[in-house]
Parts: sequence; C-alpha cells; structure tokens
Amino acid sequence: MKTLSEKFLRYLPNRDVVFVLGAGASHPDGVPLQRDMLPMIIDGGIEEIENSEIGKIVTEFIKDNFEFNRATNQYPQLEAVFGFIDYFIQQNESLNAKYSNEKIRDIKEYLIKLIHYIVNLQTDKRSHYYHLFWKMIQKNNSNVSIITLNYDTLLEQAFDFLFKSHGYIDYCIPLMNYEQLPEMNNFNFWINPREPVSISENENPIPIKIIKVHGSLNWKYCNCCNQTLLTPWDRSIDLKRGKFLGYTYPDKEEYEFVCPLDGTEFRTLIMPPTYLKTIHHPIISQLMSEASREIRATKRIVFIGYSLSSSDVHIKALFKKQITSDKEIIVVNPKRKESLELNYRSLTNNVRFIYSSFEDFVNDENQLNSILS
Repeated sequence: MKTLSEKFLRYLPNRDVVFVLGAGASHPDGVPLQRDMLPMIIDGGIEEIENSEIGKIVTEFIKDNFEFNRATNQYPQLEAVFGFIDYFIQQNESLNAKYSNEKIRDIKEYLIKLIHYIVNLQTDKRSHYYHLFWKMIQKNNSNVSIITLNYDTLLEQAFDFLFKSHGYIDYCIPLMNYEQLPEMNNFNFWINPREPVSISENENPIPIKIIKVHGSLNWKYCNCCNQTLLTPWDRSIDLKRGKFLGYTYPDKEEYEFVCPLDGTEFRTLIMPPTYLKTIHHPIISQLMSEASREIRATKRIVFIGYSLSSSDVHIKALFKKQITSDKEIIVVNPKRKESLELNYRSLTNNVRFIYSSFEDFVNDENQLNSILS
C-alpha cells in the first residue's frame, strides 16, 4: 500500500523558458488556421453546420453584408466580420430592420459557437507532436510556462502521461471543479496544484502553468455566478439547439450543460478574432495578468507558430510592456517573411529566428534541448 503525504508544489521564483504557442503549433494535427474557418463555415460542406439554424443565420448574415468569391477562394477575414458586428454592439445600434442590435448580438454568439464546433472537429485525437514537446520538457527542463493563443485542448491531452508522477496542469484560474460541493458530484473534480497535493513518497511532481489567454473549448462560463467549469473531455456543442453537451461515463448518456450552482445556461469562453478585442472579461483579464507575471519572471521567450498579427494588439502590448533588453526572444516559424521579422523586432532587437515548422522543431532534439538548457 502506497504511503501518501500532502505537499505544496511550489514554483521557482524565475522561469527558464516561457513558450508562446500560436495556431501553427496545432495546425499539424488538423486544427484549421484562422483564415480557413470562415470558408469552412460558409462552404465547407459540413452537414451539421448546413442543417443547423445557427449555421443558416450566420451564413445569411455574411452573404448579406460581405462579398466573397468561391472560385478564387477570396473570403472576408474573420477579424473584419467580428469587427463589423462589434461596431453595432458597442454603439448599441441596429444595422437595419432585419438585423436589430439584439439580433446582431445573437449572431456574434452563434459565430463563436460555429468556430468552437469546427476547432473541436480535430481535437478528439492524440497529438504526436505535442507529446514529443512534453517529452523534451520532461527530459531536459520542466521550469517552463506556456502561454497559448489556441482554443483547442491538444496540448493538455498530450500531458496525460505526466499526470501525477511528474506534474499537474495549472490553468491559473479558479475552477468550479476545485470545490468538493454536493452540486458538483456529477462533474469531474480537478486537483488544484496551488493547494497541498497528496503524493507518494517516490513521486516529485511539479506544477506547470498553461495560460490560455484567448480561452478554451473545455471551459464553460456562467455569467450569473461568474465561475468557470472545466469539462476536460466534454467539448461538444449541439448546433441545432446551440447547447453544450456533456456525457455521463461510462454509459455515455447525453445531457445539456447548465451551471450546477444556479441553473444558468453556460456560455462559450473563447475570445473571437476581432480588431476590437475587449479584455475586460474577468477570466481573460486574470489570465492576461498571469501572463504578464510569467513574462517578467523568465529569461527566454520562445514563440512557436505565431505571426504576431496586427489584429492582436493586446498581445503586442502585453509583451512590449514586460520585455526587457536582457530577455532572449526566439521565434520558431517556417515562413521567411520580412513583415513577420519586423513584427518581432518591434518588440526587441534581442530576437533570433528559427525557420522551422512545429513538427520539425519538436523532432530536432538537439535544438529543443539547447533552448531548454
């Protein structure tokens, strides 16, 4: 019988490396890039979207207000669509008789749910590349944190072989799953790595921060009690009803997610791509503050598969405020583009570029080892 003891899993004062993951890190596993999402929604031939009321309403709205050319694959940018929607929401105006302000607000939530749906299409499988990424961290240096701009859960799913014996995921936000309340009995409890953890005498786990500054597919937010439920394996959304779905285990009986504390319908917790991003959401604001602390506390920042897009002004501001001249910046990206290099040089001159895809990068043991050392 194993002897268990409680132990605080403490962080070192400084981090050796902070990884920043963009869409290019998840794309090798089939997660669509941002530029591909709108074509998939409008013309992707996805039966669930085409047959859903949500899909029909969003497609009609885009056709009514934007021009696109299927033959040449010219579609509006998602940022432009969300920016257009957000203008009317922020001004509290209607577009016309067909699109009242209330209707536009509904359309924004519908579009977010469609994005949730198509990103989740490729998230049910194991990621070989993220597995290699975690293996190298385990082998060489676990004093790292990860800031990710991706909604998918491939990174966390690949962590499972490290769970308990080597480490615990710290999402850096308070989760309803931490509370051992009777109302939570039907949900998965989650170990809070910031409180004492029961470990065996031969185990020496560490906490690793995964800071999802744009939200996550497996987070459900209640805007009544302002709490977040983690649903580690349940990310499904029923487009016909516009509802999040959960499943009891092991019999897989389906049910709709509502807040177990007050019965309020859960909302998505992903920040859509838009030129008018607001980071006042209590969870997003907390994550941005946590990311700031990690950037200040690290020696080296490694951006992977991220172009530092002009629409992500909040991300540029986040790093620009916290990066000092002594921090080393490494950018891993397969594209040799002057515009990309200039984007990063606007943050600091102490930047080095590695022209590599994520899949090649994690297969290059010597290179990854040199970064982690």
